[in-house]
Amino acid sequence: MAEHARIVASFGRLFYVRPLVGKGADRVAVTRGKRTDFCVGDEVRIVAIGEDQAVIESALPRRTELIRSDAYRVKRLAANVDQAGIVIAGEPPFSEELLLRVLLSCETAGIPALIIANKADLTPIWAALEARLEVYRGLSYPVVAISAKARPDETRATLAEHLAGRCTILLGESGMGKSTLVNTLVPSAALATQAISEALAAGKHTTTFSKWFDLSDEIAPGGAIVDSPGFQTFGLAHLSDSQRVHGMREYGALLGGCRFHNCTHVEEPGCALRVALERGEVDRIRYRLFTRLLGRS
Repeated sequence: MAEHARIVASFGRLFYVRPLVGKGADRVAVTRGKRTDFCVGDEVRIVAIGEDQAVIESALPRRTELIRSDAYRVKRLAANVDQAGIVIAGEPPFSEELLLRVLLSCETAGIPALIIANKADLTPIWAALEARLEVYRGLSYPVVAISAKARPDETRATLAEHLAGRCTILLGESGMGKSTLVNTLVPSAALATQAISEALAAGKHTTTFSKWFDLSDEIAPGGAIVDSPGFQTFGLAHLSDSQRVHGMREYGALLGGCRFHNCTHVEEPGCALRVALERGEVDRIRYRLFTRLLGRS
């Protein structure tokens, strides 16, 4: 008899599923055939095999899907999430190009983004970071400042309203303190990850797969987070140049104002974006990073 479940961890062709309704046991699940296009957050139909194993028969329609891609493959990061929490920091310096890439992927997928600026206790470094954060606040991205390691109680209180009642995928390049944040929000995360790893026989690869954690009512009622592996690249091969342009919030009112309908916004005369740039109405760093992304994966 088929049941409905949620994928709460994925590792290669192995999945960890949890009943959507009730308190049934988590199970290790496999797919029929060689299908591997499922991801954490997917709601699926399963058939139980014994007490701790199952087969995934099919997936229910996704509300949202966040992916990254290069010329060779598509990596599904999570499905059915309500927002993306992008963790950045000033030490080590975050990559604004990676932030831009993640934001463009979120914009195209229709997933709201929350910028989580960690390590706010590092005062001298924070002063330099604040100027860049103001740019994103000006674009109506919500930005929250936290210190997950130095001020865990304050961090939980600050994030509570942003995490309650929704599922948030946490994203960040290595070194931003995302793992510390996960452990701050889910004190049992390390033990849960170990249990999943042992069930999937993932062993030493425990940091390389995404995991779904329900948040307690004390932290954020009705909330959940998806912890994804840290990254050093974030490919956008699945986005066209048009999608990349439209993903830049500051360009919305300017598009259609260029002299040429096929303007690339790089060197053509009469480009509305470049005019706005010279007037100081467009941030120069974001414009420079945007032009570098055109035609690149």
